[in-house]
Amino acid sequence: MDKPAPAVHTIHEHIQKRWSPRAFSEKPVPADVLRSLFEAARWAPSSNNEQPWAFLVATREDHEAHARMLSTLVEFNQTWARHAPVLAIAVSELNFARTGKPNRNAFYDTGAAIANLSLEATSRGLFVHQMAGFDPRKVIELFEVPSGWEPIAAFVIGYPGDASSLPDPLREREVAPRERKSLESFVMGGHWGRPASFL
Repeated sequence: MDKPAPAVHTIHEHIQKRWSPRAFSEKPVPADVLRSLFEAARWAPSSNNEQPWAFLVATREDHEAHARMLSTLVEFNQTWARHAPVLAIAVSELNFARTGKPNRNAFYDTGAAIANLSLEATSRGLFVHQMAGFDPRKVIELFEVPSGWEPIAAFVIGYPGDASSLPDPLREREVAPRERKSLESFVMGGHWGRPASFL
């Protein structure tokens, strides 16, 4: 389903086309495409080039791992995510590997890696839907995540599906217009709350 952002200013087409559907086709994502998506994540910027991210990934071909990962999602997300061909969990290393000191940018940097992955996915006709609705403790237990690492986001990867396959409340959200805050509300100039002069 094509649902481009109604951008007020010119942006790259992949940013404009990227959105987070819940209707996914069960069509598998080829292994070479998945490798390219995670290659894009690999080249995201990070503080001190620490690259504090790791990804747990389960495809539908690995039924056991896919079911185990699906079980870590909240029930609401399970209802639609079960159809996606790829489930994943982003995990951040909380301390710098070199010094052992806390890395306050770990989550930020992991988010940048997922953003790279999402745009690469969009360029290939795929979609990524990220979720906060999952149980990090269950992920740690079921996937034996080591101490010092924290699961921070779940996401699915797949090709677009048919919105009519979703239950009514989700279908309505799927076709609803996309909205964002105005630039003036969050791009500030010399004082908090004052829009930047170039706006």
